[in-house]
Amino acid sequence: MKEIIDIVNAYDTANKQGKKTALATVVLVEGSAYRRAGARMLITEDGQLTGAISGGCLEGDALRKARLVILQQQPMLVTYDTTDDDDARLGVGLGCNGIIHILIEPVDDRQTNNPIAMLRAVVASKANTVLVTLFSVEHRKAPQPGTCLCLTDTGVFLNGLENTPYRLSLINDAEYVLENHRSEVKTYTSDNLTYTAFIEHIRPQMSLVIAGAGNDAIPLTKIASVLGWNVTVVDGRPNYATAERFPLTQQTLVAKPQQVLDGVSLNQWTAFVLMTHNYNYEIELLKHLLPCNLPYIGMLGPKKKLERMLAELEDSGIEITEDQMANIYGPVGLDIGSEGAEEIALSIIAEIKAVFSSRKGYSLKYKPTPIHAGLLKPVSSK
Repeated sequence: MKEIIDIVNAYDTANKQGKKTALATVVLVEGSAYRRAGARMLITEDGQLTGAISGGCLEGDALRKARLVILQQQPMLVTYDTTDDDDARLGVGLGCNGIIHILIEPVDDRQTNNPIAMLRAVVASKANTVLVTLFSVEHRKAPQPGTCLCLTDTGVFLNGLENTPYRLSLINDAEYVLENHRSEVKTYTSDNLTYTAFIEHIRPQMSLVIAGAGNDAIPLTKIASVLGWNVTVVDGRPNYATAERFPLTQQTLVAKPQQVLDGVSLNQWTAFVLMTHNYNYEIELLKHLLPCNLPYIGMLGPKKKLERMLAELEDSGIEITEDQMANIYGPVGLDIGSEGAEEIALSIIAEIKAVFSSRKGYSLKYKPTPIHAGLLKPVSSK
């Protein structure tokens, strides 16, 4: 999501400056590659790049092709075979042993549902969304529809699909992806032309609420900000919870524990970390958090502290379910040998990312399967 947000912001800046732009999207990967399908990069006519489609090896060539796309105002599908020696001699050999298909499309601000407008709809939505990019690998000289459908909680946005016979099938497939939270690649045939659709499921922006405005919370907000998370800091001390101390947060609140939930927005993509160093504040806040069934509640401090809190809550008549217990992480963070506030913040962020990605957080060296498991293959839609 951060890459999409950065691209939208960069486009707004370029548009104000009167610069023409193009959007490059990795639409299909066969084998292994540095970036998966869904990676994007905005390219301005003067060569400014926002986002990335590779580890840096494809960007130079993509820039040259993007300038042609901007000039001709026609989308272009480009394929890089990182297993091919010729590509290696051109300077795009990544050693990834894969084939990467990238669609480069011009952005016309006069067009209502242009690619950036659809990315903007994704950013505006606070729920899961689906973005569809349509292209033809078999017929490269045929029109490349590009970013043509966006499905959000507020409706369907279409671009150039009004007269296509597979329009309803594409919408149905997008609704299926939205329901199942898993991207798919489908093929559609029309007038003897075969089109491939990358139907991408996009998660909403991550949110992190930090209860505690001490100095050790500052590096936590900095790392979360780099990742593009929406960060809120809350504390009962007005001289600690200030915008001056936490300039990278979207919200800084001064609130008693029983008032915290009135000032924050919680959903299935919200992580909560308690690090106030105030036992009474945290046990009262934990009492209000438990019924929210958040996927992640982290507690800074020793395990005995958390065990004592949970025992006191149960003694007061509060029933704590197994599911609630499974979502409480205390002591908070991954075991990476952290010392100091910055390293502790790193371990906390890493654990949150692992939990929300349903990963264990161990070294990739020991992963028996490919890093990006389950690479997508085109499936015909009838």
